[in-house]
Amino acid sequence: MKEIIETDRLIIRPLEEGDVEGMYLLDSDIRVQEYLGKKPIQSKEEALDTIRFIRKQYEDFGIGRWAVIEKETSTFIGWTGFKYLKDGPGGVAEYLDIGYRFIYDAWGKGYATETAKACLVYADKYLTVLPIHASSEVGNTGSRHVLEKAGMKVVDTFLDEGVPNYWYIRLV
Repeated sequence: MKEIIETDRLIIRPLEEGDVEGMYLLDSDIRVQEYLGKKPIQSKEEALDTIRFIRKQYEDFGIGRWAVIEKETSTFIGWTGFKYLKDGPGGVAEYLDIGYRFIYDAWGKGYATETAKACLVYADKYLTVLPIHASSEVGNTGSRHVLEKAGMKVVDTFLDEGVPNYWYIRLV
C-alpha cells in the first residue's frame, strides 16, 4: 500500500500482513511491554491477528495505527497513528487516540515525536472534527515527553486497572 505520511527519516503507511515479523519483534519484547500490562505476545500468529485487527479498523472507521518504516534501511520499526475509541476516562465520547510503539532498538532516536507531530499535521488536513486525546502511565516518562513535545497537554489523571495514568488533550 502507498504511504500516508513521509518525514525526513520515515515512511508511515498502512500496516500489511507482510509486517508480521516486525510486529512480532515489537510486541514480543518485554521492554516494549513495560507500560502496556507486561503481556508480550508469544507467536507470530498473534502478531498477524493484531495486524488484521488494525486493518479491520481501517475498514470500519477509516483510521487505525500505521506502520513506521525507516527510510534508510526500509525496516519496519513500529507503528504510530490514531485509533477511534467510543469512550474514554471521565465520560469522554468518540475521540481519536494518538499513539505509537517502537522496537527497542529504535528508542531514543526521536522517532516517536517525529511521527506524533506528523500525525497531528495529517489530522489537521484530512481527519474529522473528532477530538484527539492520549494517555500515558504516570511512570512512563518517555511517552509523556513525546506527547508533550507533540503539543498534547495533561488535563487529568485516571486509574487504568489500578495504574495511574495521565489524560491528554491536544493543544490547538
